Amino acid sequence: MAPFGFDPDHAVAHLRRADPALEKIIDDVGPFAMQLKSSRSVFGALAEAIVYQQLSNKAAATIYSRVEALYPRARQGFTPAHVLRTPDDRLRGCGLSRAKVLALRDLAEKVARRDVPTLEEALLLEDAALIERLVAVRGIGRWSAEMFLMFRLGRSDVLPLDDYSLRKAYATAFRKRSLPSRQALERAGAKWRPYRTVASWYLWETLNRRPVAAGDAG
Repeated sequence: MAPFGFDPDHAVAHLRRADPALEKIIDDVGPFAMQLKSSRSVFGALAEAIVYQQLSNKAAATIYSRVEALYPRARQGFTPAHVLRTPDDRLRGCGLSRAKVLALRDLAEKVARRDVPTLEEALLLEDAALIERLVAVRGIGRWSAEMFLMFRLGRSDVLPLDDYSLRKAYATAFRKRSLPSRQALERAGAKWRPYRTVASWYLWETLNRRPVAAGDAG
C-alpha cells in the first residue's frame, strides 16, 4: 500500500481535540483504515478515473481490462503513445463512450506535451496548483482531481465539497435537516484542518454503520 503524506495517528488525535462531535464518530467507526491505491503514473491513474466515471466498478473494470488487452506487450501498463496511435473504433470496441475516447486522447496529448505533471512532479506541487493542472484535462473535473489527491497521493487536507455522499454523511451524522451547501460544509470543516481528508473518510464510513449521535456541529 502506498504511504500517506502525513501521520494518521497524529491526524486522528488532532481531530479528536479539534471537534468533540467528530470524536464521537471516530469512536464509533474505529481505527483509521483508509486504503491508498498505488499509482505507476499520473497518466495511468487519470486514465483509469476516466474509464470508471459513471459506471459500476464491475462494468468499469471489465472495460478497463479490455483496453489493457489492446496492448499485451505493455507490461507496465499502456502509455500515452499507445492511446494516440490506436484508432477510435478500437477504443470504442472496448466499450468506451465517444466522450471517454476523446477524454483519453486529450489526457494522452497533454501528458505527451508535459502539460500534466509526472508523478514525481505531482508530489512536489501544492494541492491547489496540482488540482488546477489536472482539471485542464478533458473529463477530469475537480472531484476526480480531489479523489486523486486523497486516494492516490494520500494528501492530508482535502475536503471534496461537491461529493454527494460526504454531504449526506455530514447531514446524517450531525442530525441536519437538509444537506449542507458547499459553503456550510466548508465552514464546518475549517476546524478539521489540516486533516480534512481524514475527517472526510470518517464521515463516509458512517454511511455503512448505524447512525451516530454526534450532536449539532454548530
